[in-house]
Amino acid sequence: MTGTRVVGVLGASGAVGRAAVRELRDLGHGALRLGGRRMDALRAVADQELAGTGDIVRTDVEDTTSLAAFAQGCDVVLNCAGPTYRLRATVASAALAAGAHCVDVAGDDPAAEDLLNDGDPAREGRTVILSAGTLPGLSAILPRWLARQDLDDVSTLTAHCGGLESCSPTVATDLMLSLTAGGANGAAYGEPLAAVRGGRRLSRALRAVEDAEIPCFPGRVAVQPFLSGESERLATRLGLDRVDWFNVHPGPQVRALLNLLPGRLATGADLGELAARLILAAELDLAGRAPYYVLDFQLTGTTAGRPARRRLTVRTASSYRLTAAVGALAADAILRATVPPGVHFACDVLDPDTVADRLRGGGAADRFELSRSADDPAEEGVL
Repeated sequence: MTGTRVVGVLGASGAVGRAAVRELRDLGHGALRLGGRRMDALRAVADQELAGTGDIVRTDVEDTTSLAAFAQGCDVVLNCAGPTYRLRATVASAALAAGAHCVDVAGDDPAAEDLLNDGDPAREGRTVILSAGTLPGLSAILPRWLARQDLDDVSTLTAHCGGLESCSPTVATDLMLSLTAGGANGAAYGEPLAAVRGGRRLSRALRAVEDAEIPCFPGRVAVQPFLSGESERLATRLGLDRVDWFNVHPGPQVRALLNLLPGRLATGADLGELAARLILAAELDLAGRAPYYVLDFQLTGTTAGRPARRRLTVRTASSYRLTAAVGALAADAILRATVPPGVHFACDVLDPDTVADRLRGGGAADRFELSRSADDPAEEGVL
């Protein structure tokens, strides 16, 4: 077990961080250190989620001295703060310098590149897990789980992911930055309209649809094809011939602003102002409606030489809760020594069955439903 080893949660009073504190508590981790800029908010989290226990430390993630002080004495630092593409490996580097492991619910390729350029943490026996969230994170972990559901091999993946929920300042800023950063070697996070064909990226393979009906999404929605580096790595790992990935936008205000963003950023529009507009657009779309987020994956392949299909639909009231669950599981995996030293993406080292079981039983997902081909006699599973 984990004993009294200390897990430090940065951004502990935010939407993801607070949920991560609950997840870590429920996983049996009682020695928690909560970091953030507002002491009153941190005290509220400690009082309401930890019955008044846990250390609270005022921490500014953009101040190296502050970060170093927070990380000192931690066994694992779980970073739930951002903006991701501005911080890159800042938090992970501070954790490693203090002798701690690190989990980042985002991180992506830029953070991995920074860390490996500074020397592989494996040399010191340290572990860093990046992209331990919903997207990226579950966006590759759950297809890996689905591929294990009595499929002998897989050939195609179709994904529809998105929802209607509030947008935090960190998420809004990261979305802006992802248009020009977040991918490998200084590239953008991903490529709109691209898909995988013949196991390789094909630009402009798909088109956006502004008014569509998609199963599992209520009402009419807009769909934007998008291929990320994580999805390309997933295609290679599973041996997929074809990947069609669609971001789903149910809210017209957010979608309209997203259409304008590339042009506005290209003309030098203020990043903070655009982020504020995105936050407002999300609130307008959400007004009078219940928030939700859906991850829907369909895999085709074969079973016993016959064509087969598996579909997984996960629905939650908040993608932030899903991200918190993955981040907490990654920290737990490090403390249990089930992940080797080095720099890893969560989808490559977390056990898909463990993650799926946690989503089904831990409360982060309101629905976890597996369906199979119409002629497959195996039973379905529904949470």
